[in-house]
Amino acid sequence: MWPLYAAGFTTAFGAHGIAANLGGFSEDAVTSLLVLGGLLALYDGAEVLLKPVFGSLADRIGGRPVLLGGLLAFAAASALYAIADSPGWLWAARLGQGAAASAFSPSASALVARLNPAAKHGRAFGSYGFYKSIGYTLGPLLGGVLVWAGGLRLLFAVMAVCGAAVALWAALAVPSVPPLPRKRQTVADLARRLTDRAFLAPTAALAAATAALSVGVGFLPVSGAATGLGTVATGAAVSVLAATAAFVQPKAGRALDAGRLSTRTGLLAGLMVTAAGLAAAALPGLVGLLLAAALIGTGTGLITPLGFAALAASTPEERLGQTMGSAELGRELGDAGGPLIVAGVATLSTLTYGYVALALLVAVAPVLALAMRRAPLSSPGGPA
Repeated sequence: MWPLYAAGFTTAFGAHGIAANLGGFSEDAVTSLLVLGGLLALYDGAEVLLKPVFGSLADRIGGRPVLLGGLLAFAAASALYAIADSPGWLWAARLGQGAAASAFSPSASALVARLNPAAKHGRAFGSYGFYKSIGYTLGPLLGGVLVWAGGLRLLFAVMAVCGAAVALWAALAVPSVPPLPRKRQTVADLARRLTDRAFLAPTAALAAATAALSVGVGFLPVSGAATGLGTVATGAAVSVLAATAAFVQPKAGRALDAGRLSTRTGLLAGLMVTAAGLAAAALPGLVGLLLAAALIGTGTGLITPLGFAALAASTPEERLGQTMGSAELGRELGDAGGPLIVAGVATLSTLTYGYVALALLVAVAPVLALAMRRAPLSSPGGPA
C-alpha cells in the first residue's frame, strides 16, 4: 500500500507545489495573470477530460500498468521543462503532468480498493487521503523553497525524480492485480450506473468537499489580508485547514470499518461541518479565519474517505477504475466550480456573500441528494 500512498502524495504535491509558486515566478512564460491562469488550468483541464478514460483503461488492462505508465509519464513531463527551460516547454510540461496524473490517480484509488477487503476500505482510503493531504500541505512550502533555491527548473527536476522513484517503488512492491472479466456494457448501462444515487450521492459530497477545500485555500488568505492580517497568520490558517483534513481522514476511515460511524451519517455530518466552516469564513478577524479553516478541514476529512469507501462498496470490482475516474471528475468540477461560485457572487456583492452562497449550496444540494435515497448507502463497517 505504501507506493500507492506515495502516488497520492505525488499527484497532490505536483498539483499544489507548482501551482502555488507560478505566480511569484516572473521569468519565462509567467508574465501576466492571463498566462498564469492558463498554466493553472492546463493541469486541471487535462484531469477533467482524461480521468474517466484512464479509469476505464485500468479496468480493461489492470490498474498496475496504468499506475506505472502514469508515474513514468509524470516524470518525463516534469523532466521536459527541467531540461528544455523555455516558455513553450513549460506549457507542454504542465499539460503532460496533468495528463499523467489523470492516469495514475484513479488507478491508485482502484488499487486501494482491490488490494483491501471491503471491511478495511475506510482505513485504506483514510490513509490514502492522509498522504494526499500531506502533499497538498507541503507542496506550496517545499515548492517555494525549491523555486527560491533554483527556480522552476529545480522544482520540475525534483518532480521528475519523485515520479520516477515512486514508479520504481510501485513496480517492485505493488502486486499485479489482473483485470476481472467484465460483462458487456452499453452506453445506456454506463449512464444508468453513473446516474444512480449510489454513485451520485457520494460523488456530490466529494465534489462539495473539494469545492470548499479549494475555496478555503484560495480565499481565506484574501479575507485575512482584507482585515489587516499578515501573511504569517493567513498562511497558518491554510496550514490548519490542510493539517486538520489530514488528521481526520484516517480516524474517520477507522471509525467506518469498526462500525462506529455509518457512511450516510458521516457524509451528512461532513457536509454540515463543511457548510458551517464556509459560514464561519464570513466572520471578521483571526478567530473567524481559524474557525473556518478547522471546520472546513474537519468536514472534508470526514467526507473524503467515506465517499470513496461508499463508491467502492457499491461498484462491481471489474468497474472500479471507471467509477473512481468518474468520481475524480466530479471532484475536479468541484475544485473549479467552488472558487468560480464564490468569486462570481463576490464580484456582484462581497466575499462574505460568496462564502454564504457556497455554504448554502454545500448544506442543501448534496444533503437533499443523500436524504432522498430510498435505500441506505452501503457501509462496509456498519449499518447505514
